Amino acid sequence: MPAITVDDLLALPRVAAPDVTARAVGTITTAPKGFEGEGFPVRRAFHGVSLDQLDPFIHMDQMGEVEYAPGEPKGTSWHPHRGFETVTYIIDGTFDHQDSHGGGGTITNGDTQWMTAGSGLLHIEAPPEELVVSGGLFHGFQLWVNLPRADKMMDPRYQDIRGGDVVLLTSHDGGALIRLIAGDLDGHRGPGITHTPITLAHLTIEPGAQVRLPWNPRFNALAYVLGGRGTVGDSRAAIGTGQLATFRRDGDTVVLTADETQESRSPQLDVLVLGGEPIREPIAWHGPFVMNTRAELLTAFEDFQAGRLGVIPNTPHPGLGGTRD
Repeated sequence: MPAITVDDLLALPRVAAPDVTARAVGTITTAPKGFEGEGFPVRRAFHGVSLDQLDPFIHMDQMGEVEYAPGEPKGTSWHPHRGFETVTYIIDGTFDHQDSHGGGGTITNGDTQWMTAGSGLLHIEAPPEELVVSGGLFHGFQLWVNLPRADKMMDPRYQDIRGGDVVLLTSHDGGALIRLIAGDLDGHRGPGITHTPITLAHLTIEPGAQVRLPWNPRFNALAYVLGGRGTVGDSRAAIGTGQLATFRRDGDTVVLTADETQESRSPQLDVLVLGGEPIREPIAWHGPFVMNTRAELLTAFEDFQAGRLGVIPNTPHPGLGGTRD
């Protein structure tokens, strides 16, 4: 995993290990495999978990990890969104983005694209032409973050967060690299600008190391394993690649521990830790639109069909090789 790394973890600012109650583990679920867009493989990270436990999050896909042969890399066609934000983080490989509101860019190892769909837009995500030709390793995730009713119809926005912009931290004993993408962690703040208060971090935990993260008591807490094996909570509930742990809201600390022995293909425990302040509003969700009522959903589909969510730009992003239907 070539997402941003450092040579000396001990040189980084350390996150304190609070001596307070650790959150108990709620559930552990295994993400089923499926396909998205034009046929790229995903794991449905939140499958089987109620929206009440996920709030303010809606959906998350682990994209890959897959080794593409030449000609195999795939993306999505142009499609609409309204009412939420998409966060795309690439660990291995390269992905291009373009939208009808003027946002666009290319992300690679450790970069993040943060698109606020708000009132609505069209966008496309795809591997660049050179990756389609060559093939190669591709791995990342996309997270959907809900917007509160007051922000659902805000103007769209695009954030391009370079891997070098994320805040790099280590655990209290230097046993883990913490990449803080958004939100606050022990007084450190990530570069992602959020409308809904959340914290999002990618941790790489060395074999046998334990991380005790101070966690906002108002936030829910989730941990999704991208690769490796370990445990969660002081109860040491086992967790591995493609599994999601939810934590109860009964403490101020999230505990993760990497197994002493890991597989050669996943030599450390790589895990996403995320949480946010629940919005606690009605959710009406269908396909690419996340609204509060069925009437608002119908309006979103009508606006899309009438062309009011934008038009496909005449000039494509250089890496996309042309516009698509």
